[in-house]
Amino acid sequence: MLKKVFGSAVFGVEATTITVEVNVDSGIGYHLVGLPDNAIKESNYRIAAALQNNGYKIPGKKITINMAPADLRKEGSAYDLTLAVGILAASKQIQAENLEQYIIMGELSLDGSLQPIKGALPIAVKARQEGFKGFILPSQNAKEAAIVDNLEVYGIDNIKQVIDFFDKGEVLEQTIINTREEFYKNLDFPEHDFSDVKGQEGIKRCMEIAAAGGHNIILIGPPGAGKTMLAKRLPSILPPMTLHEALETTKIHSVVGRVKDTGLMAQRPFRSPHHTISDVALVGGGAFPQPGEISLSHNGVLFLDELPEFKRGVLEVLRQPLEDREVTISRAKFTVTYPSSFMLVASMNPSPGGYFNDPDAPVTSSPAEMQRYLSKISGPLLDRIDIHIEVTPVPFEKLSEERKSETSVEIRKRVTAARDIQTKRFEESDTVHYNAQMNTKQIRKYCVLDEASKQLLKTAMERLNLSARAYDRILKVSRTIADLEGVETVNGSHISEAIQYRSLDREGWLG
Repeated sequence: MLKKVFGSAVFGVEATTITVEVNVDSGIGYHLVGLPDNAIKESNYRIAAALQNNGYKIPGKKITINMAPADLRKEGSAYDLTLAVGILAASKQIQAENLEQYIIMGELSLDGSLQPIKGALPIAVKARQEGFKGFILPSQNAKEAAIVDNLEVYGIDNIKQVIDFFDKGEVLEQTIINTREEFYKNLDFPEHDFSDVKGQEGIKRCMEIAAAGGHNIILIGPPGAGKTMLAKRLPSILPPMTLHEALETTKIHSVVGRVKDTGLMAQRPFRSPHHTISDVALVGGGAFPQPGEISLSHNGVLFLDELPEFKRGVLEVLRQPLEDREVTISRAKFTVTYPSSFMLVASMNPSPGGYFNDPDAPVTSSPAEMQRYLSKISGPLLDRIDIHIEVTPVPFEKLSEERKSETSVEIRKRVTAARDIQTKRFEESDTVHYNAQMNTKQIRKYCVLDEASKQLLKTAMERLNLSARAYDRILKVSRTIADLEGVETVNGSHISEAIQYRSLDREGWLG
């Protein structure tokens, strides 16, 4: 007898419905076709033990299973439950009239209990699109899948529950989540707060500007100056995620199985990969493509600590995603696109010894060593970083102060107000949402300078030997400074503040 059961394969951040056809015929044998990987091929051992331990069995007949479309590679152990239910239905051990109305996924343990799967959210989205009535999956993933409305989601703990549901008509408990309510309930503030940072008022101001305009930023300073501490607190002042951003971010994290029990992610991601990371781990890819760190930090922050320690090839792959805000991985057998709209925050020592710009420390590195150290970061990569800021150590008087500095909540209010201005400004554009994303045409339109400001910028560029690439960056940053003040036009004070944030563009910075 032939039975059809439906599962799903995740490719990139999208799912494809897989039709599992199970045919039980006279003879002996077990044939699994349709490009399954080793984890799926091994599933018959798990299925046999799980059925045996729940009072059922794999029939001693010829079983042929086809996973269609047969030319698409299937991977992972999430098809165990799909195959097991199909075998039971095809061998008439259970009655399953409405089997084709459901997507069924889950990894089986030998006792019949279920282990969590990856990609539950993209699978649920696809199931709703294709008109399935419901989605049966492990209870650990139920909240994640229940984000999708107009789809019945049933989280189960054991294969016996599925068998009783189809065979005896027993009712399964549906997982229902009010997505909006759940989302706003989880909008709490991160553990790191700017009130913990003593002194460094100028750097905090810089961070506020970066957050308000979505600008990439690099912090340059000696060890112990507070670069990492400041970077970790950046997500706490970013505007709260919108529901659309939260869904997008959760989808990517779902593919790699990193969504917590809360279902929808309400916090902006903060990713801080080690400097030994490979380019595939950073960008994504692999034999079975997976999102990399830049996609996992989508709508959040990617922090690269000690930037010159990263391999040059790894840093160069960042150039295109920073520009296009998505990354396309092309291989012989597949092409997959992941979103990667993130804020890059980098930190570095100014020299191999670390103390080049510390006025109180001896210079231990020669100019040639420092040049070699800094040359690891290419001009085109620095070109995509809007703000360069020098961080100096905090004196003891500031560290020992009892006075509490401004909290993240207070800074976040100003940042959110500035972002609201930008959202309104770019409401007609699909690709631009904040100042850092502006193209040349928009810069000319929204960063109009009066004669005095133009002269100031010209003088600064000539005196400080600023490169041509600094010009657009200065205008973008000054536009954000004006938005923070709630001012319509960019003036001289905004320009002069923005010029301060281009340390690495000054020729002779090493001299």
